Amino acid sequence: MQTFPNMYKGLVDCFVKTYKQVGLRGFYKGTTPALVANIAENSVLFMCYGFCQQIVRRIVGVDRKTKLSDLQNAAAGSFASAFATLVLCPTELVKCRLQAMHEMQLSGKITKGHNTVWSVVKGVIQKDGPLGFYRGLSSTLLREVPGYFFFFGGYELSRTFFASGRSKDELGPIPLLLSGGFGGSCLWIAVYPVDCIKSRIQVLSMAGKQAGFMGTFVTVVRTEGVLALYSGLTPTMIRAFVANGALFLAYEYSRKLMMKQIDSY
Repeated sequence: MQTFPNMYKGLVDCFVKTYKQVGLRGFYKGTTPALVANIAENSVLFMCYGFCQQIVRRIVGVDRKTKLSDLQNAAAGSFASAFATLVLCPTELVKCRLQAMHEMQLSGKITKGHNTVWSVVKGVIQKDGPLGFYRGLSSTLLREVPGYFFFFGGYELSRTFFASGRSKDELGPIPLLLSGGFGGSCLWIAVYPVDCIKSRIQVLSMAGKQAGFMGTFVTVVRTEGVLALYSGLTPTMIRAFVANGALFLAYEYSRKLMMKQIDSY
């Protein structure tokens, strides 16, 4: 929907056409690189988040055990996302290309598509070399750095609201799920147009030389209008709330479990 907004009328139309033309497996195109991308990104993101929190503490001149404010946590998350981008960009490029391969063939932009992860990887290496995996890196950075400020900021603000003067560490699973969902929603509302441009650059570059961020942005706005930048927002928001609620719930409980194990030694 991001790359070919004129091909589908909306979420339901895209769902029905995908099922009719490709079948159930069409909904799982790019699952392997998506899993690798999420595992790699979140492991690096949350590892660096802890380090960046310490950097923020040094900058503001507080003790390393001092609790940071919601704004300071948002800044730490924003810094951490820059490191996560380096592992995210290659896997996301492969995922985006696999997901949009059917549409690329339908539109006539390519004659023969790649149906497996390995064929896409091989195609990128043969055409652009190893650096080809970082096509769309500047767009990914432009999405991640401000996006994760809102992501962690929204999460921490929501936790503060639910804590109501208590310690945030006392919150149960439901407030954590809702806070994570709110943080994910804040991220995507803030940076969705940037993600749309990133997806176009990564997918359409299969067919030949593709303009950079500003060139693609101007072309989309001129030829398709501003609303084209928000094509696919509805399924993204549905996914964002559920996925990020689960993400933060898993993060908080696994962190508590590991901290208990460390304290017991």
